Amino acid sequence: MEALAKAKRIVELADLKKAHDIELIEISGVSSLTDYFVICTANSELQVKAVADEIEFKLKEENGVVPSHTEGYRTAGWVLIDYDDVVCHIFNKESRAFYSLERLWQDAKRVDISDIIKED
Repeated sequence: MEALAKAKRIVELADLKKAHDIELIEISGVSSLTDYFVICTANSELQVKAVADEIEFKLKEENGVVPSHTEGYRTAGWVLIDYDDVVCHIFNKESRAFYSLERLWQDAKRVDISDIIKED
């Protein structure tokens, strides 16, 4: 699965599970870590886990894509799902404000996801 398509599918799945403040950042131009970050916020630890579960389940079920690494699931303040070319960060509100990844990667390109996110 191509990196941008995978990143957009992750955005869509996070949105379906009611994550909010979703951002898709292309960092390949400023770092060799990965191509894209998906960053989103969930309202509770339970929701953080639900978003992570949905992303992992659907990508595996639909495309046979499994993460190379996952962190933070047990504590659920910040779950990181690493697909090598796309890294998904699912935060609770406090952790997102504290780590402020968007500020750290402010020189990276933001990808327009307005065609993916469903406005209620």
